Amino acid sequence: MMKTYSALCIAVCSMVMACTSPPKSESSESTVPTTFETTGSIERLLPELDLLIPAEAKIEVLASGFTWSEGPLWLKDQNALIFSDVPKNTVYKWTEQDSVSIYLQPSGYDGDRTDKHEPGANGLALDNEGNLILCQHGNRQLAKMATSLDAPKSAFLPITSTYSGKRYNSPNDVAISKEGVYYFTDPPYGLDEWDEKELEYNGVYKMGTDGQVSLLIDSLTRPNGIALSPDERSLYVAVSDPKAAKYYAYELDIDGNITTGKILLDVTPLVGPERKGLPDGLKVDNSGNLFATGPGGVLVISPEGKHLGTIMTGQATANCGFNADKTVLYMTAHSYLMRINLKP
Repeated sequence: MMKTYSALCIAVCSMVMACTSPPKSESSESTVPTTFETTGSIERLLPELDLLIPAEAKIEVLASGFTWSEGPLWLKDQNALIFSDVPKNTVYKWTEQDSVSIYLQPSGYDGDRTDKHEPGANGLALDNEGNLILCQHGNRQLAKMATSLDAPKSAFLPITSTYSGKRYNSPNDVAISKEGVYYFTDPPYGLDEWDEKELEYNGVYKMGTDGQVSLLIDSLTRPNGIALSPDERSLYVAVSDPKAAKYYAYELDIDGNITTGKILLDVTPLVGPERKGLPDGLKVDNSGNLFATGPGGVLVISPEGKHLGTIMTGQATANCGFNADKTVLYMTAHSYLMRINLKP
């Protein structure tokens, strides 16, 4: 999650629509539109994109009114999406039937200060046992919600909160392998002026199944989104530095450690006011294509690093996530929650 959100298009789009009413509590009466307003466009750069996104696909606006939406995560058993609003220290839940309600509050900081700028959870994931994993900005840790998904409570069990005896900056995003290995990024976006930055770098880490944490990368300026390839032999990291806006690909050995790395795609030339946003959250489909938030919205990138096209949301887009069968992509775009249909 990028701290530049406050400088990006603070004015909310003027269109008025039922589907973008403010989030409500669980007890609020549901009002669900029969159709959703659409926005943006699809930029098709290479023919391969037509195999992934239907020609008739539209970007639907499901809800709005958030400060900075992040971390979309599909809950299959509930047929629901949960996502973060980092400044609001809240995780929301969206369903087709009930629209938006509060799922978890607080989500990333349970301390006493009330003046933190980005206290909430950022990236969300499910571990191999189905527990909710949260990258907590305010608490500066990777944590597990101590209750079940269908009975959420703000009770958290730390997974890791320090490296070499020093507190993390503000864990941002996480990818979990089939074996239960955690890969996570730790930029400083959640630190306030009074917070002490105890680590001199912004790291990318691995936590093995034995609970041991190792530093994989300490040379990236702003490591942000992170994802694994389908075979889990490649690790992708987005760097949200406007002067070096890049997506990296790292080859992993059988133990999940980095052997080599390269720039998969450099999008620094795309950065500017016409294409809001920087490299941030990303996900990988079953064929290895990356759906990577960045300048303009969500870039679709082949495993070889070809920029196939962009889902142009018109907003600085922080993250994205699939539904269970990866036929729908949900996008958290500044104050909005959006989606687009994909080809099966």
